[in-house]
Amino acid sequence: MVTLEVVATHRTSPAFLTVTLGGPQLQDFKPMGYDQVVRLFFPRPGQPGLRMPTLSNEAWMAELLVLPKSRRPWVRNFTVRRARPELDEVDIEFALHADSPASSWARGARPGDPAGIFDMGVTYLPPARAEWQLLAGDESAVPAILAILEHAPPDLVADVYLEVPETADIREVEAPEGVRVHWLPRDEPGRPPGTLALETIRRAEPREGRSYTWVAGESRLATGLRRHLTGERGVPKSDIAFFGYWRQGRSSPG
Repeated sequence: MVTLEVVATHRTSPAFLTVTLGGPQLQDFKPMGYDQVVRLFFPRPGQPGLRMPTLSNEAWMAELLVLPKSRRPWVRNFTVRRARPELDEVDIEFALHADSPASSWARGARPGDPAGIFDMGVTYLPPARAEWQLLAGDESAVPAILAILEHAPPDLVADVYLEVPETADIREVEAPEGVRVHWLPRDEPGRPPGTLALETIRRAEPREGRSYTWVAGESRLATGLRRHLTGERGVPKSDIAFFGYWRQGRSSPG
């Protein structure tokens, strides 16, 4: 368990906000690159400070849940967008969703505010047999995919689909020469997240050779793409990593 504080915030685009966290305890944190997942702890409104779990093992959740909500922090999963060990800093990029607890906290975060992280490792684990990769996600997975691309080997061959709320959320991406990045702005307030990416990939012509797919975001995007790849393209299930980060209309527990 690493206790930190807000160093700075930066509005990346209309739908994205980056919060920089720092502190000497980051010396105990090992940056792994790619989609390094952490549990992010932050106070609920009205709490005077942050009460972090004391257990750095799988029992931390039980320790947290026995606390009354007046003392229990919010906890959500996020990707380390960038790490700067030499400065004891990490960036967490938020895809802003209405008035969710994490989005509200990020919007109101100020330097000195407490926060904490607990490292959960990486899920992007491409096998050596993969000749090319398919990376896809809605806005909640954009930070993870961009971090994957920034740490990718120069010989990576991939098709990348990044669905975002609007055209203004598109940004420049540094990626190896063999990577094709497709930005997919919905530009439709009522369109469900993930549907544009799923429809676009279904229509796209896949590359030749064995692939590795990493897809994350709204749960119906992740499961729908897996179903399409296995049922219509004959991709082995073992070559697909899929993660439902969230589900529209349902809040995370806690």
